[in-house]
This record gives sequence, C-alpha cells and structure tokens, in this order.
Amino acid sequence: MKKITVIGAGNVGATTAQRIADKQLAEEVVLVDIVEGIPQGKGLDMWESSPVEMTDTKVIGTNSYEPTEGSELVVITAGMARKPGMSRDDLLQINKKIVQECTEKVVKTSPQAIIVVVSNPLDVMAYVAWKASGFERNRVVGMAGVLDTARYKLFIAEKLGVSIKDIHAMVLGGHGDDMVPLTRLTNISGIPLTEFLPQEEIDKLVTRTRNGGIEIVNYLKTGSAYYATSSAVVEMVDAIVKNRKRVLPCSAYLDGEYGLKGMFCGVPVILGRNGVEKIIEVKLTDAEKAELTKSANSVFENIKKLDM
Repeated sequence: MKKITVIGAGNVGATTAQRIADKQLAEEVVLVDIVEGIPQGKGLDMWESSPVEMTDTKVIGTNSYEPTEGSELVVITAGMARKPGMSRDDLLQINKKIVQECTEKVVKTSPQAIIVVVSNPLDVMAYVAWKASGFERNRVVGMAGVLDTARYKLFIAEKLGVSIKDIHAMVLGGHGDDMVPLTRLTNISGIPLTEFLPQEEIDKLVTRTRNGGIEIVNYLKTGSAYYATSSAVVEMVDAIVKNRKRVLPCSAYLDGEYGLKGMFCGVPVILGRNGVEKIIEVKLTDAEKAELTKSANSVFENIKKLDM
C-alpha cells in the first residue's frame, strides 16, 4: 500500500503510526493532528528510527489534510480519551464532532479510502464516520473486538498458566460494559474452557474483560490504554493491506445480520483488501443472542442521541 494516514497524534495514534511503519505496511505514513508541531516532531522521530529498524517507510507529520491525499487506508484515533470515573459513552457528543469533521476532510482528500475507527465510544463513532463519509458499509470498520478479545485471551492465559498461542476465543457486541465474550466457544488447543475452570471463575474472567479498559484508565489517571490498542488496530490494518482474509471480531454495520439493523456492533467478519468482505453469522444460543441484542441496543440508544 502506498499511503496510510493516522488521524490523531496522541498515544494511540502515534503508537499506531510507529507500528505501521515498523511493519512496512505502507510506503508512506502520514500522522495528522491539530496541535502544531506535535505530529511533525513525532513523525520525524519515527522516521529517524527507520535506519535502525531497517525499514523504508516514510513518516511525516502535518496539521493539514493535503499531505494525506490519495490515502488508501485511514485510521481515526482523534478524540478525547477517558479519565477515571468516565464511561466511553460520556465522550459521545465531544468525539462525535471531532470524528465527523475528520471524516469529512478524509472524504475530500481520499475518497477511495477504507476507514478504521478507533475513537470512543467506538461503535457509535464508527456509525458517525460511516454517515459522514457516505461510503459503502464495507469501507468503514471499527476496532474493538480484536482488543477486547486480546484482553480476554490474556486473562485466560494468566489464570491457567498456559501460552496465549493456544487460546482461541472471540468477544462480540459493543465496545462497552455489555460486550459478549463467547465463553461457550472458547477453547485451549480445542479443549473447552469449561474443562479447565468452573463457571464462577469464567464469569470473573468475563467481568475483568468488560472492565479491561477502565482498569488501565484507573492506573494511568490521565490517559487510557494505547499499547494493546495500537497492536489491535495494526492487526486489522495488516489484514486489509495484505488481503489476508482474516476472521476477526470487528465493529461492522449490521443490516439484518443477527437480527440487528441500523448500527455498528462487534461481530466476526472476514477482513481483506475491500475492508469488511463478509459478516459471519455464528449460531448463538438464546442466552447469547439476548446478550448480543442487549449490547447492540446500548449502542443504538446512543446512536439515537446523535441527530445525524
């Protein structure tokens, strides 16, 4: 891929840009931010690491969108981060304006791009980007399930004392307190999680996964997670750039799948060069369907507050 743009030069955006450059997923990475000097300084610093990392990816920072022209993929991380005591939903109106403005500028300079949304509240901001862009639904996708699933896998590995490489799991639903780890389908090298842990312990892992973001916010006090977040973003970017056809949990626009319509919500998708190439409908139990519907309804209630 020739050019990837990352909007927002904060911790998430800058770390994402660096990982993209280190993995040489594009010939050029453009880092955009409204604060003068910040994207330029961070971009130059990253670029100066290229002789050490042995990469040829160019990294530039800018306060304008002209250098982003012709980007094939755009990652939107811009927005206010959570602080202790804040839910993701508290960011709704503030970040709606930011994401909408960023998206409108992206459409003018890169009308063929695929947009990956990272700003919170994630599923709602993906909807904002989709509406503001006018793009086909496959070209706007939100990063949530990959991060939530990574946390879930780590907590299982920590609890069982096994390698994360052998854990197979997936978290669906909105990126919030109602997310849905599919415990029934979680396995360690094909062995069901229930063979290792009683339901009470599994429930604790689910709760910790749902609180994974705020656990870090409470430690940091003045910021939110970005190392694992950027890793999750770049796994999606890699799948798109290299057309890997990865099956990943992503926030995708639903138009009847899972009985849900008119919203973005975390579901398994095939992610490739065209973005969301297919939504996979897993046969859920009645209880799982109820949990997913509850999570999706939380997203939908916030979407109704947007006035879009």
